[in-house]
Amino acid sequence: MADANQQLLNPKEDGNVYGCLKAEVSLNDEKEIEHSELKEISKNSLSLSITFLLQFFITTVTIISTGKLGVVQLGGVSIANVTFQVSACIFIGMATSLDTLCPQAFGLKKFKNVWLFYVQCILISFILAIPLALLWMFSSSWLGVIVDDIEIIRYASSYLKIMCFSIPGYIMFECGKKLLQSQEDFDTGRKLLFIGVPFNVFLNFTLVNKIGFNGAPVAAVITYNFIGLLITLQAIKTPVFEQYKNCNINEYFSGWSTLISLAIPGIIMLEAEFFAFEVLTILSAKFGNTALAAQSVAASLQSLMFQIPFSFGVAISNRIAYQIGRNDFKKCKIITKLALVKMATSLFLINCSIFIFCGKALTSIFTSDPAVRDMATKILKIIALNQLYDVFNIISAGILRSQGRQRIGGYLNLISYYLIGLPLGIVLAFRSSLEVYGFWIGLGVGILILALLETYYVVISDWKTIIEASKKLHGGSVA
Repeated sequence: MADANQQLLNPKEDGNVYGCLKAEVSLNDEKEIEHSELKEISKNSLSLSITFLLQFFITTVTIISTGKLGVVQLGGVSIANVTFQVSACIFIGMATSLDTLCPQAFGLKKFKNVWLFYVQCILISFILAIPLALLWMFSSSWLGVIVDDIEIIRYASSYLKIMCFSIPGYIMFECGKKLLQSQEDFDTGRKLLFIGVPFNVFLNFTLVNKIGFNGAPVAAVITYNFIGLLITLQAIKTPVFEQYKNCNINEYFSGWSTLISLAIPGIIMLEAEFFAFEVLTILSAKFGNTALAAQSVAASLQSLMFQIPFSFGVAISNRIAYQIGRNDFKKCKIITKLALVKMATSLFLINCSIFIFCGKALTSIFTSDPAVRDMATKILKIIALNQLYDVFNIISAGILRSQGRQRIGGYLNLISYYLIGLPLGIVLAFRSSLEVYGFWIGLGVGILILALLETYYVVISDWKTIIEASKKLHGGSVA
């Protein structure tokens, strides 16, 4: 194939017009594939963007509803949501292993593998949930180490104790989404959230008005378990579910190393980024309640807009993983080029423009305090510039997941955030007059380095070796 392509790109070697025609057809075919993939990925990404934004809004609305109660309540829910998001990244990271395994197995028509990986991911996630739930239950004993205000600690701890009951639904929804997405179903999660989110908003504001602060986490708990149940019911309606008849109980509890080996670096990739950003929110408390509230609002908006490129990263990851399973390295190359050149650039322009031109309006949704609003708006301008690098980081990370090369991304995330970005941000914040703004400038440098390195590893990918590794994985693991 490589020789044939080389011949097409150099028609003089054919010595006749037929060689030129073959080259033209080859280029036309590539453009046609690119157009088709752009349409398919954009459609799936749009659906995923809505899904992620709606899902993220379940916890974001708690900031809006409780923020109206006062600055202390806003600080409490902010710290609690920081803890929740960092902890939830473990479940999301676990589920990202399915971005590699399930689409590849589905492309190879190893449907039994798809079902087994899904169930195994749920089982492992529930085991990981036990220490996390204990951490939340006793959060009042350790929050004092990072937050000075006793009232903020009291509100945050109360919130987290209630949110322990959201874990089952959260896990089921994350894993259910991945199972459906591996089968090219990107719409069910969105449709279920169109039911769940309005229900959550109504429940949230109603309960906050009736029982106060604790009404917000109660509403989130009910919503997560509701949508988790709904997506599980959808999952068992898929043809893949029929494979449970071919599985024995021992298979569900064996071969976990395959999934864990991908899940751990996947968790590190997400956790490193999320935790770095959330550390900033915690450290912002050192500059006062106004800085903490502004940081919380800016971080919430950054996380909200993160869902757009992340959805493209997931759609791209699923699409490439499926082509890896089909042994189509030509499409893998075309999709990768399309993602890095056209999609990443477009996503940067969208996110950057929203932060620059709509920053003040967006911060006003979260708070009516003018000092908090002005500080948060200034932070968003720094975040707008950081989007240039972060978008390439997110897209490249998605491609690495599709290849089963999460380990590379895990190492690079640790280096970029914790050896470069976070230390630099802390120095700029506490050793200069930049304060909160220094956090984001320092992290921006780390993100730039991360994006350059991840993109480099994607560009030098050896697709034939990656496809052979996928065949070996699914041929000898759980099939």
